[in-house]
Amino acid sequence: MPPLPRRAALRSLGLGVLGAGLLTACADPEAAGPVALATGGPQGVYRHLGDALAGLWQSEAGVATRVRGSEGSVDNVGMLVSGQARVAFCAADVAVDGAVDGARPRHPLQALARVHDDAIQVVVPAESPVRRLADLRGRRVSVGARNSGVLVIAPRLLATVGLTAERDLTASMLGLGDSVAALERGEIDAFFWSGGVPTAGVEALTARRPVRLLDLTEEVVGLRARYPVYDVTTVPARTYGLPDPVTTASVRNVLLVTADMPAARAETLTRVMLEGREVLAQADPAGRAIDPRAAIGTQPVALHPGAAAAYRALKGL
Repeated sequence: MPPLPRRAALRSLGLGVLGAGLLTACADPEAAGPVALATGGPQGVYRHLGDALAGLWQSEAGVATRVRGSEGSVDNVGMLVSGQARVAFCAADVAVDGAVDGARPRHPLQALARVHDDAIQVVVPAESPVRRLADLRGRRVSVGARNSGVLVIAPRLLATVGLTAERDLTASMLGLGDSVAALERGEIDAFFWSGGVPTAGVEALTARRPVRLLDLTEEVVGLRARYPVYDVTTVPARTYGLPDPVTTASVRNVLLVTADMPAARAETLTRVMLEGREVLAQADPAGRAIDPRAAIGTQPVALHPGAAAAYRALKGL
């Protein structure tokens, strides 16, 4: 396989908040313009929530929204950097790095909301002899699409057991849909995925081929010691037909913008999203996590001042 993309190019931007003066805007300078929303692949949570969110922004705020598919978080940051998108779904580990291949946005990255948390899922066939992450040595493994957040976390997890994709695996860079198809055909032995639980694409696979998730209890300890942006979570029993709960790593996802978004536009998009959260919950199970008290917690990514105004306006906060 070709060398994995260099992740050293992802650098911290020193995320900060804008001055309070931005909040004094009384009109939305972008009101007449559409919003391009960077999402993800067709089987992933980003796309499901993005399609629903675009409908809400159009119907409730009159904001025409164009949904853009992508390979994932790194791709989405690239769209923000290049101006191809104004809003993007993004994993927090990618968002805090803030640049792609050395290209930085002209304005710091900020967040409108924490949308849901992803569980890192290492998927193997149910009958596989692979029981631990270290057992992947010498195996055929998809480590995520080239410009996805999966390809950020997979090497970090492998490093906790002394493995690298280039040296120790027969690695391929596939998105979720292609990973699912390759596992079903027996072309790979495992794949990494970072997504809400359950992820529709993985759940659909279980109807055709039973799977397991690797338990990462030990690996998460080493991962968090080096990268505090990650947390620990449990995939409940019965998810994907699992007989027992599985411990793994998790990462927050945020709805990302750049700091130059006018406060009025940011406030409108955030408010409409929160008021329509039942629609998002219907679009994907991960949407159930979008609640004002949780959504405001975008750390370590700074909250956009316009979004902060939306939270303050909501009763109970």
